[in-house]
Amino acid sequence: MTLAIPDFSSLKVLVAGDAMLDEYWFGETKRISPEAPVPVVRTQRTERRPGGAANVALNLATLGARVTLAAIVGADDRGAQLATLLQDHGVACRFHRAADLPTINKIRVLSRNQQLIRMDHESSLEAAGGAFADLFAAAVADADIVVLSDYGKGTLSRVEEIVAHCGARARRVLVDPKGVDFQRYRGASVLTPNQSEFAAVAGQWAGEAEFESLGEALRAQLDLEALLVTRGARGMTLFCADEPPISLAAEAREVFDVTGAGDTVIALMAAGMGGGLSLEEAAALANLGAGLVVRKIGVAGVTPSELRLALHRRGSGGGGLVSESEAAELVAQAKLRGERIVMTNGCFDILHAGHVGYLEEAKGLGDRLIVAVNDDDSVSRLKGASRPINALADRMAVLAGLAAVDWVVPFSEDTPAALIERLLPDVLVKGGDYQPGEVAGGSAVIANGGEVRILRLREGRSTSAVIEAIRKP
Repeated sequence: MTLAIPDFSSLKVLVAGDAMLDEYWFGETKRISPEAPVPVVRTQRTERRPGGAANVALNLATLGARVTLAAIVGADDRGAQLATLLQDHGVACRFHRAADLPTINKIRVLSRNQQLIRMDHESSLEAAGGAFADLFAAAVADADIVVLSDYGKGTLSRVEEIVAHCGARARRVLVDPKGVDFQRYRGASVLTPNQSEFAAVAGQWAGEAEFESLGEALRAQLDLEALLVTRGARGMTLFCADEPPISLAAEAREVFDVTGAGDTVIALMAAGMGGGLSLEEAAALANLGAGLVVRKIGVAGVTPSELRLALHRRGSGGGGLVSESEAAELVAQAKLRGERIVMTNGCFDILHAGHVGYLEEAKGLGDRLIVAVNDDDSVSRLKGASRPINALADRMAVLAGLAAVDWVVPFSEDTPAALIERLLPDVLVKGGDYQPGEVAGGSAVIANGGEVRILRLREGRSTSAVIEAIRKP
């Protein structure tokens, strides 16, 4: 299957369900407490992120969709913090603020990329379920597609009414279910349980044929357009009406944190369906995104650029073309995984063997290579009015096709110093006769504990020489 990443910018999605404020406390552990046999974590930094249904909304906003989140929160500081985090990412919040209920909050303590403990602060939200159903009914008219994220906290206690309302409005609705009563979701477009949730409802199976029989029976019983069962290391299985089951192999090769992976699956499934993909294509997109998000720490989303890059890596199109903000996120996540980041820059106007050898040598200095490329105006300022020969988009596309290159990012200034200072690679590479102290951005890299490496250029191989050879009669 050839998979394309749609433009999600005009898609309007309503997400409804149990929203949470997730907190992450990161620190190092070097000793055991004298009070009890537990590690002592010296907290070094904390992060607050949207969780639950709020993470689904954030995933969709990260894809570029226009997202509204309908949820119940407390009339407290955590509810205000959650709203601010979402609004900063372009998510519109339609909250029922319950004066007598707290905003659901989960605190995770991590050390060396391992979660040590989780602490939950919550109360059932079921008492506010009626008010929420009214709020939802008012919000659904503006949506192209609806996602219900049920974590069993009570927001969707009247989910039958909500699903029926979506049907009456001819809105496709996807549900990430909870509990063992899936009849509550009857008539939804798509259900996305994980394998354990599916087994609790459909029963156990002895082999793949029996699993597929149970899946099709449940899909038909619930009158679903499709049932998508996520199966961890076994990938996903999609059940559609009048079609044989479709198995999708797991995309992940390394798993760092499965927190929020289900949120990414349903977000991408909904975005794909809303963006015009078939059910099979939308499931493949969700599977691709799940393989990316489990390599990140904590709840997180994936960008269209990351999806295109993943397709590129498996030979299915796309490329590692990213914006500056996307590059910053990719580099931050790679560093959390302990990967060594190498960065270089240049015009790369006419790519030749010298460039290829140089980039391969640079990649050998670490795990990830990011290449910053001068935009067309900055090339003209540096090289003269007749340059560049190739436009920025073409130069970046050619670089992204090289096996040594992970990410390609443009910059518009004469030097990439500001970009380098933002990304702070472990190794900054430059070719030629420079001294390390002369390389733009080098001082910031060194001050951050990194290094600057000067690589030799290949004799007789340069863009100027190629242009001169072309011009000779």
